[in-house]
Amino acid sequence: MASSQSSKYLTLTTTITLALATALSASTALSFYIWRRKSRSLESKVVQLEKSLKSSLDKCCAERQGRIRAQQALRKGLAHPQANNLELSAYPMAPIGIIQSCYSTRNGTPRQPLLVPLARACLIFDPSRVPPASLEGLKEYSHFWIIYVFHLNTNLENLWKQPSKSRFKAKVRVPKLKGGRMGVFATRSPHRPCPIGLTVAKVEAVQDNMVLLSGVDLVDGTPVLDIKPYLPYCDSIEGARVPKWVTEDNLLAVSSVSFSEDFPYTLAECWVKTEKKSLYASPDEFQSLIKQVLSWDIRSLAQRNRPHDYRVEKENGIALGNTSDSDSYQDEKASTHITDQASPIGEITYHLSLEGLDVSYRIDCNGNVLVEKVTISSHVPDNHRKRCNYAVWSDKLRCHKGL
Repeated sequence: MASSQSSKYLTLTTTITLALATALSASTALSFYIWRRKSRSLESKVVQLEKSLKSSLDKCCAERQGRIRAQQALRKGLAHPQANNLELSAYPMAPIGIIQSCYSTRNGTPRQPLLVPLARACLIFDPSRVPPASLEGLKEYSHFWIIYVFHLNTNLENLWKQPSKSRFKAKVRVPKLKGGRMGVFATRSPHRPCPIGLTVAKVEAVQDNMVLLSGVDLVDGTPVLDIKPYLPYCDSIEGARVPKWVTEDNLLAVSSVSFSEDFPYTLAECWVKTEKKSLYASPDEFQSLIKQVLSWDIRSLAQRNRPHDYRVEKENGIALGNTSDSDSYQDEKASTHITDQASPIGEITYHLSLEGLDVSYRIDCNGNVLVEKVTISSHVPDNHRKRCNYAVWSDKLRCHKGL
């Protein structure tokens, strides 16, 4: 009896084991079949992706070759311009920003950068061309180079003329040579075949799409083409050689700058109306700017050499100095207008426009400058009136200087 039951138990166990083994085998086979089917599907997709990738690469390569050929043709066209198509003979470069400067007009703008440390300006970038990320890291530099356009030159129309008709002057008059001529490329004259300027400025602050600068020699409204960081290790060349006449700065320095008794009162009256738009924290700081600007003789060559022979010309009601020496070095930047053509030396009143204020001064034959008064200028370019809110910059600058 016990033997019979044991035999039945073994048979049942064997049957169950065989059933489980059969089920497992079927499950394994089914799993393998599913895996194999998925694998083939994946392999097919991989093949399709490889074909698509190869097609995309071939297309990109063809497009790249096409761009290269187009660029080669463009470079060839620019290198060998056709006389009947001036548009294809120029590099189309648009400004990336505009300078809003303390110099309302070109009158009195320094001949070189950093000569007037208090001269401030705001470089406002065009947000459509310069994303905010472009300015990241800029405030870590103390100075940067600015490439700009001499947009107030009186001969800009020559840019659209044939070279044979542009009347380009190979030599210009140089103030430090007392009017002597020098090859234009041996000077920094604004009157060049391409009216492009290069200057360096100190970075005071960077905010959003604006940079506050100091030590500038740029007039209000100057278009900026590019900026590059100043790198002392390669931009400052030890042992660089320059002509002797370049180093004779004393020829353009004045003997003294003083202010009349009435000047502080006239400045205080004007400051009430201009303070909110000014780059300067106080009337005293603005007066220091005037002194720094007039520490150099900003008059044109003609004004220094022939103070009695002026024909007072007027443009929009403004009396202008004689600008007949149109090729004089910095005539575009340094000429000032006068209001008395018959007075003797020291009695002629010159005018300097800073931040929309008209500063009148006189200078005698010994180079002594007397600043008489300051008034609100009635002849300020529109681009000077439409200024950004400088109160923000003034507050930032006060904090920066601990004022």
